Amino acid sequence: MAKLKIKSGDTVKVIAGDHKGSEGKVLSVIREANKAIVEGVNMVSKHTKPSAKNPQGGIVKKEAPIHVSNLALVDAKTKSVTKVGYKMEGDKKVRFSKKSNQVL
Repeated sequence: MAKLKIKSGDTVKVIAGDHKGSEGKVLSVIREANKAIVEGVNMVSKHTKPSAKNPQGGIVKKEAPIHVSNLALVDAKTKSVTKVGYKMEGDKKVRFSKKSNQVL
């Protein structure tokens, strides 16, 4: 399983694909498939059968996973995309923005 540089809660920008240019917060990361679910990005229509929880049924819009290679982390300080690096701070390994050198 590959180490991903994107975590839940990060703000990311889509850099490739149909949703290029859109930004959102990472809701969850699927490490086995190298994918992430981003808020408001890659929306799909899912047909649901009527159930006790949803007696009406119908079509529900929800986010589909998007590959992490199509995502870039947005730096909070510079508000632009950045690469992620790792460094040791004391005895802790921390992620940092390569653009602003800020700990993420």
